[in-house]
Amino acid sequence: MANPTLTPTELPLRDIHLPADIGWWPLAPGWWLLLAMTLLLALGLGLLVRFRRRRRLRRLALAQLGNLQTLEGNQLAAALSRLLRQAALAHFPRHQVAGLTGAAWLQFLDRPFSDQPFQSGVGRCLVEAPYRNDVQVAGPDLLALARRWLKQLPPQPPSARRGR
Repeated sequence: MANPTLTPTELPLRDIHLPADIGWWPLAPGWWLLLAMTLLLALGLGLLVRFRRRRRLRRLALAQLGNLQTLEGNQLAAALSRLLRQAALAHFPRHQVAGLTGAAWLQFLDRPFSDQPFQSGVGRCLVEAPYRNDVQVAGPDLLALARRWLKQLPPQPPSARRGR
């Protein structure tokens, strides 16, 4: 028991000690989780922007292809030839595409296909039809072939843009 003769100021009690202030480091687990989620979100958004930017040229080419459906004959062939050339220059290194003409150009366009629709199919008219008025052009088939070729384009490689 306590000594009844002591006054409260004389009791052997120590003063209240407060804990030290909480530091900002190391972070609490909730902050680590928030940081990880933020980094994952930023990475995901960056990949999405990169994916959409690489596909943008293909979407533009397909939109232009839709505008060509009103053309006929050699005008259609000339416009398709220009569109395919522009798409090829945007997606492949310039030194592989720019100098191709005639059969070499059709062979390049046939690379992704096993049935060679440009060399031995409806696409062979792209060599002569833009320059001659008397060539028959199968418009819907040619447009479908161009759409098929544009849809199989790979994403634009970074090296293709550096070659310009």
